[in-house]
Amino acid sequence: MNILVTGGAGYIGSHTCVELLKAGHEVIVFDNFCNSSPEAVARVQRITGKAVSLVKGDVRNREQLESVLREFKCEAVIHFAGLKAVGESVEQPLMYYDNNVVGTVRLLEAMAATGVKTIVFSSSATVYAPPQYLPLDENHPLAASSPYGRSKMVVEDLLRDCHVAHPDWKIALLRYFNPVGAHESGLIGEDPDGIPNNLMPFVAQVAIGRRERLSIWGGDYPTHDGTGVRDFIHVVDLAVGHLAALQALTAPQCFAINLGTGTGHSVLDVVKAYEKACGKPLPYIIAERRPGDIAEYYANPAAAKHKLGWEAKRGLDAICADSWRWQQMNPNGFKS
Repeated sequence: MNILVTGGAGYIGSHTCVELLKAGHEVIVFDNFCNSSPEAVARVQRITGKAVSLVKGDVRNREQLESVLREFKCEAVIHFAGLKAVGESVEQPLMYYDNNVVGTVRLLEAMAATGVKTIVFSSSATVYAPPQYLPLDENHPLAASSPYGRSKMVVEDLLRDCHVAHPDWKIALLRYFNPVGAHESGLIGEDPDGIPNNLMPFVAQVAIGRRERLSIWGGDYPTHDGTGVRDFIHVVDLAVGHLAALQALTAPQCFAINLGTGTGHSVLDVVKAYEKACGKPLPYIIAERRPGDIAEYYANPAAAKHKLGWEAKRGLDAICADSWRWQQMNPNGFKS
C-alpha cells in the first residue's frame, strides 16, 4: 500500500516508517518538523535501504494534504502529527486544540475529498480517567486530565462520529502507554527538543553527562519502592503494533486498542536497569510529588493480542540497552 504518515519524522513515526518499509509498503512522510528532524527520515532510509517520499507541510493545510494524497495515490493514513507535551498543553491549550484537533479535522476532510477511507490514529493512555481498577482495559472510563489528553479524546470522538456518518471507513485508535527505547541500530531514537517531557530521555541525558542528576517526583507512593509505576513499551514493539492495526483493518470498522506491555515498572526500576545498561551509577534525588501524578497505571493488552495478534516482545533491559546505544551514538540527538 501507499501510506501517508503524518508526523513521520517524529519519534514513534520514524520507527513505524521502518516497520512499514520492511513490510513492503510505500511510505510518504508529511511533517512540519516543529519538533522533529528531516535527518530522522534520512536515517530510516539508511536502516531499510528503501526510499521514503518526504513532504514538508502542516496538517492544518487541507489543500496541501489533498494534493499529496492524490499525487502519491495514498490508500491509508497513519496519523501521528500533533503536539504531545502535557505541561505545555496546560499553558497553551489553544495551540494544542489547533494542532491536534483542527489538524485532524483538516486531514479527515482531505481524506474524504480524495476517497481515502483507512486511518490509524495515534491516541494515548492519557484519555483514561484515574485508575478505578488495574490493569486498564479499553472499557475503563475516559476522563483526560490535561488539554493534551482531552485533544486526543476529542479526536477519538471525532473519528467515531466519522465512522457513524461514513460506515465504510476503516479506523483504528491506538492508545499508547509509555513509549521508550530506540531502534537497535542506534540510528533513530527519541530526540526531545529542549527539556524532555518523559523519564527515559532524562535518565539518558544524566548517563551521557548532559545533566547532573535525575529528579524523581515523589518517593512515597503506595508502590513497591515508593516511586511511580508505569507501563513502558519499547518503541519498536509500538511501531509493529501500528503495522498489525493496519493489517487488521480489512473490513469497515472503528476500534480502540491499548498498546502496552501489561507490566508496570517503577521509576527506580528504570534507573537500575539503565545503570546496568550504561555500567555506572546514576545520581538522582527524590523530589516532591507533582500535582496530578498518580501512583501507578499499566495496560491490559489482551484486546491487542486477540484482535491484532500483537504483543510486546521487548523487556526493560532491552529498552535501556537500546536507549543507551542511541544516546552514545547521538549524544546531541540528530543535531550531531
